Amino acid sequence: MTDLLTRVHLLLRAGGSTIATAESLTGGRLAVALTDVPGASETYLGGVVTYATEIKASLLEVDQVIIDEHGVVSAECARAMASGVRALMGATYGVSTTGVAGPTEQEGKPPGTVFVGIAGPGLLEAVALELSGDRTRVQQRTCEEAFEALEAVLRREESTLG
Repeated sequence: MTDLLTRVHLLLRAGGSTIATAESLTGGRLAVALTDVPGASETYLGGVVTYATEIKASLLEVDQVIIDEHGVVSAECARAMASGVRALMGATYGVSTTGVAGPTEQEGKPPGTVFVGIAGPGLLEAVALELSGDRTRVQQRTCEEAFEALEAVLRREESTLG
């Protein structure tokens, strides 16, 4: 994953962009991965781990209607978390993770049900994932998928500007 993270960092830096993270099931793993890249302080502003639903609502301003109607394991929540952390940190891009790492289901959804949110200038999307494996594997794959999705967004942005 080192090469992927380096590519993401270089794309962010080339665009003069910054990133912030909002994590639930990954518990800070996105932040750890981003700060392992030399020069990360040029692009990574910071992140929050909002494991509890109440913190998603209070810190990231995830609307209670989203929580009540869709749950925290949803594309809607992932988008709201990404948008919330982007605003909170003043970043160009916000990336979020929410879902079920296991071993048991949550909100009637099985382990491996994950959503990655990405918010940026004129952009608000979510990627739905169905991952397999134990808790650690689901968390690792979520991080990889999040960075791959971010890289795709950054490459699209780069191609429209270049």
